[in-house]
Amino acid sequence: MKKLNVAIIGQGRSGCNIHGKYFRSEKNQFYTVKYVVDADAYRREKAEKIYPGCKTFDKYTDLYQFDDIDLVVNSTYSEMHGPITKELLLHGFNVLVEKPFARTRYECDELIQIAKEKNLVLAVFQQTFHAPFCQFAYDLKKSGKIGEIVQVNLHYSALSRRYDWQTLQKRCAGGIYNTGPHPIGIALGFLDFSDETQVVYSKLANALSSGDSDDYAKILLTAPGKPLVDVEVSNIDAYSGYNLKIQGTRGTFKCNTKAGEMTYILDEENPEIPVQEETLRDPNGDPMYCNIPLNKHTEEFDFAGDAFDKGTGDLYESLYNKIVNGTPMYVTPEMAAKVISVIETVHAQNPMPKKF
Repeated sequence: MKKLNVAIIGQGRSGCNIHGKYFRSEKNQFYTVKYVVDADAYRREKAEKIYPGCKTFDKYTDLYQFDDIDLVVNSTYSEMHGPITKELLLHGFNVLVEKPFARTRYECDELIQIAKEKNLVLAVFQQTFHAPFCQFAYDLKKSGKIGEIVQVNLHYSALSRRYDWQTLQKRCAGGIYNTGPHPIGIALGFLDFSDETQVVYSKLANALSSGDSDDYAKILLTAPGKPLVDVEVSNIDAYSGYNLKIQGTRGTFKCNTKAGEMTYILDEENPEIPVQEETLRDPNGDPMYCNIPLNKHTEEFDFAGDAFDKGTGDLYESLYNKIVNGTPMYVTPEMAAKVISVIETVHAQNPMPKKF
């Protein structure tokens, strides 16, 4: 099997500890890290140790001299994702860009168009779509086991305070640009990525974190004939208890990224009872509350892996097959662009004062 030569731009938490962790793992049978770019000398020195034989540079433009790079991983700061990806595409590189894809839908569409015109592969690192809990939830939706899906809740929340660059609007940062692409992407999947998706309600706030960006977000999404999806990304919720909950006409499923539980009914065990308009009475003739016990079933599940191991591995394998064999990827840049459309709309609905 031919291995692809990779250049990584950025050796921060994402470039080193997410992408790099995969490249250094036994799961990586597809790529060789040949070049690493970072402005920090210590990170370059570290990269030379953990990727034996790689060359390091302090500027990404130094990559333009090489013609043996099969893929560039753009794991720079968020505000650099769009501009640097554009430059890389114009210089003829296949690119995997970290989320958020870009700041605006216009930027996303421009990148997609450039990639098509130059016959290059453009991918966005939204690996949560490959996570086992997400795949299970989508399969459950298709199965009809809990009936027709009426409402989906996605919570990516905690009680925590940030004070780094990810709290600044000028850095294309904040909760829904940073964390939001994961739950918003999953939400759009439940809406089948409908072009008629609407943000029917949204609220942003800066509640606890430093900076001037959002650390609380509530977003309600829906589309004609689709469920209502409630997305919450919050740094002030100490009791969220789950990441995903699905309410169907025959039951409920909830899970975090590691395990889940489902309670549902079977129609044949719970026959419909004709409506009775008269007041219900108990055997003594006294008024009675209408509460017929349902025969319920409960199942529990454990998921093998999460977005940062299986999700990352599956996305990179899919990307390899796209570059080498032309096989369509499960996660497309068009999907990621629709995520940015939602984020852009929510910010337009909730303009926040810029302080920095």
